[in-house]
Order: sequence, then C-alpha cells, then structure tokens
Amino acid sequence: MKNVFFLFFVLVNFQFTGAQVFTTEIIKNSGDNSKRLNLVILSEGYQVSEFAKFKTDAVNYTNNMFNESPFKEYSNYFNVHIIYVPSNESGADHPGESFDPEETPDALLSPITSADTYFNATYDSYGAHRRLFYEADGNYANQTEVKINSVLADNFPTYDQALILVNSDEYGASGGEFPMSYTGYWGPKTVLHELGHSMFNLKDEYYPGELFTEEAINMTRESDETLVKWKNWVGTNNVGVYQYTCDTGNCAEWYKPHQNCIMESINKSFCPVCTEGIIEKIHDLLPPINSFTPNNDNAISNAAFPLEFELNLIEPLPNTLESEWTLNSASFATNQDLVSIQEEDLTIGTNTLTAVIIDNTELLKVDNHETTHVSTVTWTIEHSTLGIESIESSNTTFTVSMYPNPVLDVVNLKFESDNTENVTVEIISIDGRKIKSETLTNSTVNSINLSALPSGIYLTNFYANKVLLATKKLIRK
Repeated sequence: MKNVFFLFFVLVNFQFTGAQVFTTEIIKNSGDNSKRLNLVILSEGYQVSEFAKFKTDAVNYTNNMFNESPFKEYSNYFNVHIIYVPSNESGADHPGESFDPEETPDALLSPITSADTYFNATYDSYGAHRRLFYEADGNYANQTEVKINSVLADNFPTYDQALILVNSDEYGASGGEFPMSYTGYWGPKTVLHELGHSMFNLKDEYYPGELFTEEAINMTRESDETLVKWKNWVGTNNVGVYQYTCDTGNCAEWYKPHQNCIMESINKSFCPVCTEGIIEKIHDLLPPINSFTPNNDNAISNAAFPLEFELNLIEPLPNTLESEWTLNSASFATNQDLVSIQEEDLTIGTNTLTAVIIDNTELLKVDNHETTHVSTVTWTIEHSTLGIESIESSNTTFTVSMYPNPVLDVVNLKFESDNTENVTVEIISIDGRKIKSETLTNSTVNSINLSALPSGIYLTNFYANKVLLATKKLIRK
C-alpha cells in the first residue's frame, strides 16, 4: 500500500500549496522501505528551535507503540520516519467554541489562544473541546488536507500511514485519514487507539453514534456466540458478545467482543479480537517474504550441486512463521530457511520446488471463519543429462476464505492471488476419505452444495499446482 498517487493529487491541487521539502529522518529501521510498512510522523506546533523535542517525543511514541502487543511481536514489519515541519509558533489553537456541557463562555476548559502553526491544529473542533484536529471546520480542513498531502508527497510519498504529533500538553486527539495527538501523558496510548481506526479499520468499543456503526472486525449486529465473527475467541481471555450501552440511538442493536479494550478506553490494551484484526491487516499489507535466492534477477544456469535455495523472511518476535517445502509435490523439508538439493533429488526435465509460508501465531484463531494468508515461493528447475539448464522463480501470495462455517447446505469458497488462476479444493472426511474435489477460480466466490453430506467435521485442503497451501476445518450442521 504505497501512496504514490498523492504525487498526482498534489499536482492537481498545486494552486493551494507549493512544494515544501523538509528534513526527514528514520527513527526505526527494520529494513528496506519497499519491504516494510512505513509509518510517518509529522511535527505540528514545533518551532525550529524545538525540533530536538519533536524527535524525543516521536521516539517516545514509537517506543511505546512497539512495546504494545501486537506491534511488539510484529515490530520487524515496520519502519518509522519523521518529517520536521516547522511552525512559526508553538502549540495549537483554543478558540473556546466547544459544545461540551462542562465548558461555558464563563468557564472555559482552556484560555482562548491562537497559535500560528503549519497545519493549524485546533482544539474545540466540531464542537468537542478534546477533539484536536487540523482546522476547526470542514471547509478549512479540506484546504489543510491538501497541505498535508503535499508535505507527504514532497518528502515521503511511499508512506503507509501518517500521523501528526502536536506540541501540546493538553489532552486532545482525533482520528481519520491522518490521526492527530497531543504529546502529554496519554498521548502514546491515544495514538494506538487512533491508529486502530485509521490503519486497521477497528471501531470504537464505546458507542460511537449511529453514523459510525457498521459491521466490522470488532462490531456486529450478531448476538449468537456460535455465529459471531469472533466466535473462535469466545470464552478466551474474557472475549464474549457484549451489547453496547447508551441512553439514545440504536446502540442496543450492536455488539462488541470485549469490555476492556483500548478501542473503548485508552488506559487498556488491545483485546484479542482487535489484536487478531491488526495482525491480519499487517499480513494484507505486507507478505512475510523479504527476499529469496536464487531469483530471476540472478539467473542460474550450469549450476553445481548441491543447489541451495534460501528464504529471507520478516520474522515476528518470537518467530511464528512456518515453512513447508515440497519438491515435485513430495514433502522435502519443514521449517527451514535454507535447503540443499542433490542431483539425485531431481528428475530429468522440469522440477518444481515450492516453499509455503504461513504465520502460526497463537494470536490468530482464524481457521474457521476468516481469511488465511499464505505466501509461496516456487522455483522451476530445468534439469538434463548435461546438468542444470535454468532455474526460474516466482513469488505468490494467497488469501483463502470459507463461509459460512458451520454450514448447513452451501459453503462459499474464495481465493485471491496475484498470479495464480486456479486452486483445487478437496473436502476430506475425518477418516481420510476424499469426498469432493473442486476447481476454484481466482477472485470468484465458488459455491459448493454439501446438503448430501452427513453432519460432522471435515477438512478442506487447498492446492495450487499440486502443492498444499492451507488446510481448514469445515463443520457440516
């Protein structure tokens, strides 16, 4: 997810802002930017003389973020960059225009002040004193968003998520495309909450109001514990199906997975369901394969035996990635980053070596109801009586989903891949008999009628080019 289209966006809107090139610095470096998720922090309300403070604040926020699960476990997937954007004055605006009951014209929560800052960070935005936003109303905010996009396009166009750090000790924050946070005590936790919205599509677990209710990772209208989307977590670590509470609106129709999650209160941590959602999104954005050798950039011919094949993976902490190697569809190695092939392992003609990589972390319970992320590397080895003629490689990512599960009559299966047209699914009985075999078409929902099968537990095996990609449990009601 690289936002290079903002270069075009800024050119179209050049009448609002000119090019501004500022100093950038990397404060967390896990690898090449093209193979990492890039978080970019912009300074707001910091004068040039306060840039050292900005870096200290940004490092503090970064350290706090990657001490929290699941960012702690997936720290290697992220780089963090900062952009030194200078403001003429420190702080943020306090126009004294909130509608909060505790604030009246005679009893302001903060003195009315105005600060000349680059993105015009403002408290009291949209009538809420603690909503710290760029500008106070939509018309001005639209202009400022152009300015933010311009700064990013001119200084770090390939960012994955940007946030704005405001040089203020007074509590305040906002979400949206560009989360904004103050730098006081709860600031680092506030950023995690807002990133939960902006980058990972999590919903508030306090009632956010009717405009912000929809089916999501951690919000649903489904109240049945056996059908809810996080059913695999129910009963574990206090995960359940909890009704939202409020005095008005339709909150009684909506349910959340936990009662102690940072998406409800910033003094908490992410609940297991939100943790799982973040990890799944990380896998959506960044496959775990950093590199592999040999690759097509370094073509191999007339190679000497043994042939060595290596994976360079982006490992969680602790490493929960598992690899399964097959040679000509037969199991060859398990959980190895480097394998060696002797000449006697090959046949004359075309040989196929495939490594399938999955994340087997206990922080995921997605076997029955969500998407399985699978990454593969395949080497095609041409072998003749004269030796190795060529080795070509390809890297593929798959997502495989199956729903509903449990199933009554018809199960829907779907896989998505960047360069594979078809996948074969086999439904296997618990005693190992193959019940059904179907070919699935890429990016198409494929429906299979199971009404003739007796109730029970089955396994579904997904294959590409005779290589097993994933196994999922299927329950027939």
